[in-house]
Amino acid sequence: MLLESKQIFEDQMEAVERTSREKGFDYTNLALLTDGLRAEREQGITIDVAYRYFATPKRKFIIADTPGHIQYTRNMVTGASTADLALVLVDARNGIVEQSRRHAVIASMLRVHHIVLCVNKMDLVDYDESVYESICSEFTEWAAKLDITDLTFVPVSALLGDNVTAHSENMPWYEGPTLLHHLEHLYIGSDRNLIDPRFPVQLVIRPMSNEHHDYRGYAGQVAGGIFRPGDEVVVLPSGFATTIAGIDAYGGPIDEAFAPMSVTIRLADDLDVSRGDMLCRPHNQPTVSQDVEAMICWFSPDRPLSAGSQYAIKHTTRSARCRVQDLHYRLDVNTLHRDEGASTLTLNEMGRVALRTTAPLFVDEYRRNRMTGSFILIEEATNETVAAGMVIGAA
Repeated sequence: MLLESKQIFEDQMEAVERTSREKGFDYTNLALLTDGLRAEREQGITIDVAYRYFATPKRKFIIADTPGHIQYTRNMVTGASTADLALVLVDARNGIVEQSRRHAVIASMLRVHHIVLCVNKMDLVDYDESVYESICSEFTEWAAKLDITDLTFVPVSALLGDNVTAHSENMPWYEGPTLLHHLEHLYIGSDRNLIDPRFPVQLVIRPMSNEHHDYRGYAGQVAGGIFRPGDEVVVLPSGFATTIAGIDAYGGPIDEAFAPMSVTIRLADDLDVSRGDMLCRPHNQPTVSQDVEAMICWFSPDRPLSAGSQYAIKHTTRSARCRVQDLHYRLDVNTLHRDEGASTLTLNEMGRVALRTTAPLFVDEYRRNRMTGSFILIEEATNETVAAGMVIGAA
């Protein structure tokens, strides 16, 4: 896709061609564009998340090339956490395998609303329509168990470019869009939460200069909903109410701000507002709680999670400490089986936990708002991020 949309620089292409020859390939292995680590190139697998940026006349894209191996589930979770769409690649020769199911489960859990199943290597099965239809049918049956709102299938040959940017003459039986056409015309505007106004304060801007002597603004990224000058807002956790006097962006004052814009909000009253506080509407507030139920993916290879463990927690711009009250179950992302007898979570495992925090958090369910419904756990002794979590509920 990058090649045919002319998004690869000449020096990059020359380097890939040279490396392909050195490795004995009789073709240009474009996978080397995103496999940047030496270990990835040696083993022919993806380990870390690689980001590539490109644009067409219709839209800008960021590709997050994530690993499929179960050993790197944490990297898959990291890439999917900010994605609008997931491309799940399936080898037409092998059909739906454990890795395909795992990818679909993780994408569903991370609330990636749109999934495209690319049935790849159709050239190696003689472009057989029955093979494609069989794979689509099997995956559709599996996806029925998941919370997937938009599922699309595209038969492709990534090596030869069939149905990637142009329709393939080898598959006249396929009447759907090409992969690039689907990506360009996919509507994602409704995926954002524009109903629940949430504004976590990241920084208090107080220049104290002659030009802006009385300026006091609160900078941050809108996490949900829409804010406009004149709106009534409540500051959490204090509960004080005021109105928005103005909203400033990089280019000057604006009439409204919505997710994921980064802006500065000025309030009509001088209130004690600092980093970690949140602005919301009086009759539409997040849950304020110190008891949180969440699904987490464990990142640490050294120390497993167990009930009673203590960590630092970072949620939006708010930081606190927390204790793992209970590990309810470990989830097998391949079969969706819940192991309720599990006592620990080790590297790349996922499970449901109950957390108790030292300070109240302002949370929404992750399925409702990905920004206010997510957090990370940090090992205080090493400052290592040991887990990423998705809020299921709060008491």
